[in-house]
Amino acid sequence: MENIKNIRALGQTSIMVSPIGLGCWQFSKQKNLAGKFWPILEDKLIERIVSLSIVGGINWFDTAEIYGGGESEKALSKALKAAGKEPGDVIVATKWWPMFRFASNITKTINKRISLLDPYPVDLYQVHQPWSFSGENREMEKMAELVSMKLIKAVGVSNFSAQKMENSWKVLQKFGIPLATNQVRYNLLDRKIESNGVMDRAKKLGISIIAYSPLAQGIVTGKYHDNPHLSKNAGIRRYSPQFKAAGLEKSRPVVALLKELAIKYNVTAAQVALNWIIQYNGDMVVAIPGATKETHVKENLGALTFMISDEDMISLDKVSSIFK
Repeated sequence: MENIKNIRALGQTSIMVSPIGLGCWQFSKQKNLAGKFWPILEDKLIERIVSLSIVGGINWFDTAEIYGGGESEKALSKALKAAGKEPGDVIVATKWWPMFRFASNITKTINKRISLLDPYPVDLYQVHQPWSFSGENREMEKMAELVSMKLIKAVGVSNFSAQKMENSWKVLQKFGIPLATNQVRYNLLDRKIESNGVMDRAKKLGISIIAYSPLAQGIVTGKYHDNPHLSKNAGIRRYSPQFKAAGLEKSRPVVALLKELAIKYNVTAAQVALNWIIQYNGDMVVAIPGATKETHVKENLGALTFMISDEDMISLDKVSSIFK
């Protein structure tokens, strides 16, 4: 079977990434409210997860200020050093948290991001979500300042609507800087970006989509359909409608097809779901599954070892179209 092409550009930038990166929220050490979503991972396990990812061909890592208030950034830097990586060997993406802040905070806090990730540069700096005391126009002006000062290489946004994404793109254009990415929730059970204009606008403007929660928090694996009682151990996730009986019933046809295709390609349902995400829209979508165990890393990497046929991609499109 043919492998997925192993490198693609982030938007109109020269930053080249593997189709799958590693999401690093789970490295938060439970240090703040956002960090409570995950169990505490020991440093040695984090180092193994990062090292295995690199060995398997993943060349980029996505973290954020809000993930443990910098704990994830610090843990990532430590793990990259342990893996023997030099600055420039890997791509690092992080995010500024806008809530209850003004855009001026972007330039005030960048040195903290740089020091926690040291010695690895900030390749992609993203505005984590659209709610702040300043609008996206002012935020992009501040991001452009960081690019001109060579403190960051590229600019992205996260959870931005089609309009806010385009507004951000327009401001950066004035400085000759492309908007590289919009990081949004995207998976076979949440395809809203295909109906709310985000995907179409991103294609038109040459902006890459970074898909977070690409496995729908584990629902696409079918484990919660096979054993509904497992949702009791799913932490905060269990309160999501998708984890309730009606939600699981709604996604059952998608999961059934994923399992069928998993047998056909001799892979897992999760790998089929990931493969669909990074193939269905050509090169414009990259995914950042997380990993709290070494087996999760191997699962993620396996999604790069095969290609779903066009016919099977269309079948998955049809069965999941109710989630657009």
